[in-house]
Amino acid sequence: MKLHLQKIGSVGLFITAITSPCCFPLFGFILTTLGIGSFELFGEWSMKIFMLLTLMSLVGLLISYRMHRCMYALLAAVPSAILIIYSYYFIDAEYWINLIYIGMFGMLIASGIDYYRIRLHRKRAKVELQSNITCPSCGFQKEETMPTDACQFFYECENCRTRIRPKQGDCCVFCSYGTVKCPPIQMDKSCCT
Repeated sequence: MKLHLQKIGSVGLFITAITSPCCFPLFGFILTTLGIGSFELFGEWSMKIFMLLTLMSLVGLLISYRMHRCMYALLAAVPSAILIIYSYYFIDAEYWINLIYIGMFGMLIASGIDYYRIRLHRKRAKVELQSNITCPSCGFQKEETMPTDACQFFYECENCRTRIRPKQGDCCVFCSYGTVKCPPIQMDKSCCT
């Protein structure tokens, strides 16, 4: 639920704007050009709902920041939200809509950054570090912790003292003889970069 708050807010911003041609004439023009026509979904409440959704999206991004500690989305979202709110309440009617459009697209960019960072964080969280390695000479097995920052090209069996190397085409001994591939391979990266 925490991460959905930001998505609901960001998507809601655009739905409100698209369905409010009197407040957002650019979207009304685009819909009319596409033959869809335009209609007023929220009537006189459009801008109040729009401001509420802006704040909802910003709160969702703040929660996401607290969970993942990634500042990039906030660097786009905070100035965009301030621009939207400040433009509506303090700028002359002649100029405020252009600034709100800029703020809306800033919030869209922030949502995209946040989505990418969440996917990246989830991918990293799924990496397993334990692997049972089996000696090809004697069959001895031992659970080992794999390194996360380098390939392990050699491994010495505790039982028969054979020094094993990866099979041709594999990047490390865990990819060749372990039950779990090495962390870089789990993250779809090259192991030796």
